[in-house]
Amino acid sequence: METIMFIAYAVVGGLLALVLAASATFTLQRNDQIVANMQKVRVPDSWLPRLATLKAAGAIGLVAGLWVTPLGVAAAVGVTLYFIGAVISHLRVKDYDLAPAAVLTVVSAAALALRILA
Repeated sequence: METIMFIAYAVVGGLLALVLAASATFTLQRNDQIVANMQKVRVPDSWLPRLATLKAAGAIGLVAGLWVTPLGVAAAVGVTLYFIGAVISHLRVKDYDLAPAAVLTVVSAAALALRILA
């Protein structure tokens, strides 16, 4: 059972890490869609590099978590909290176009559960 959970974490955590790495890259490049979305939820432009760094750190931690369990758990907790914050940010400004953030919150929580169980 542990092997199945580890493989599931490797798949879910790996895919989530790819999404985070891409999002961090686009955020650092100030992709028009990312910037527009951040402005919609009133995230100051000065926060973009910090948020990109958090996403990149989450991606690295999820991948490193394949070998170092506590690091994978910590990364999954951090990423889950990040996306809970994103959902709250959307709700705060009454922007209900929050499906991507909500889905990533669930995927992050799944990665956390899988890493704990593996």
